[in-house]
Amino acid sequence: MYNNNYGASYQEQRLQQMMEQKQLKDFMRMYSNLVSRCFEDCVSEFTSNTLNDKELSCVNRCTQKNMKLNERIGQRFAEENAKLMEDQAKMGR
Repeated sequence: MYNNNYGASYQEQRLQQMMEQKQLKDFMRMYSNLVSRCFEDCVSEFTSNTLNDKELSCVNRCTQKNMKLNERIGQRFAEENAKLMEDQAKMGR
């Protein structure tokens, strides 16, 4: 009935969609956590609708620190994944 290539292609597209949705959810969760953490750690004055210099400096440091942390985690994940793939390839020989 269905061409086998069509089924595989459809499954690959669905898998790609699901992975993209998960990545977006993960990014939104990370962003939300970043905003919450930096707000809680840095904002203490609610008498003005803008951040004071101390709060702004804290928010900038907090954001940079968390972005560097997430970047490093991503790098380590990629390194470990590459090592795992390499080990699997060696075992397949």
